[in-house]
Amino acid sequence: MDEKSARCAGVVGLGLIGGSFAKAYRAAGWRVLGADTDPETMDVARIETVAGALDEGGLAACDIVVLAAYPDACLSWLEDHAEALGALGADGPLVIDTAGVKGHVCERAFALAAEHGFAFCGTHPMAGTQFSGFAHARADLFRGAPCVLVPPSVPDAERLELLDRANTLLRPLGFGFFSVTGPAAHDEVIAFTSQLAHVVSNAYVKSPTAREHHGFSAGSYRDLTRVAHLNARMWAELMSENARNLSREIGQLVDALNAYRAALDAGDREQLRLLLAEGDRIKRALDHEADAPENA
Repeated sequence: MDEKSARCAGVVGLGLIGGSFAKAYRAAGWRVLGADTDPETMDVARIETVAGALDEGGLAACDIVVLAAYPDACLSWLEDHAEALGALGADGPLVIDTAGVKGHVCERAFALAAEHGFAFCGTHPMAGTQFSGFAHARADLFRGAPCVLVPPSVPDAERLELLDRANTLLRPLGFGFFSVTGPAAHDEVIAFTSQLAHVVSNAYVKSPTAREHHGFSAGSYRDLTRVAHLNARMWAELMSENARNLSREIGQLVDALNAYRAALDAGDREQLRLLLAEGDRIKRALDHEADAPENA
């Protein structure tokens, strides 16, 4: 298949996630157009991944446009290009975003799509690393990983058609499975599964003892500190946009930690045992639920 007849993906933001989308589509034989505010990133991406710049003229060639910049930057790009996307009508690309929060992004994106007449579906690929930037992007980053789809509230037939289109266009990424939810439900869960984990890991290494851990640490330390290394600017934006949900999760964690500390301060070994056993029981139940056959 030559470049002119190949399917085409446009990617806005060529960091870890956007770069991995670009590399995966390129590896699948697609033509990739890219946009990034850093000229050096664009220069590197052009070497073997990106065929050219994604501008309004290139939108008509795209089957899908992936918004993979920071959330506010994604919305700014979408607002700037909404009229051009709408002019392409049903033949235009499906637009998705990859932001880690959906309420803030989807509310505005759904409104723009409805106003201008282009297709948009919120998307959250559940994969990544503690590193950032195009240099760490990989064509196989999403292989086997789950992906959350967040469609707008539209009639069932239109919704199913949109989800089927998203599933088809995302197939080259190799996702393991897709789930579908709404923006509010997504943000409630992600505050616990992702954002709280980053806060805990980041706070954990602030102990003065962290500087003395060498020779005394193994798997537990590595597991708990893996995501302490993060892109502070990006995570601050994501967490601020999901502040209420994340604050609630932090409060619940603080309450649980205070219970452990109270038992220790009181010298109450039995209470400490009960608290530890409760956590162990909950974790075992969660693991059993995850391992159980879907239709058992």
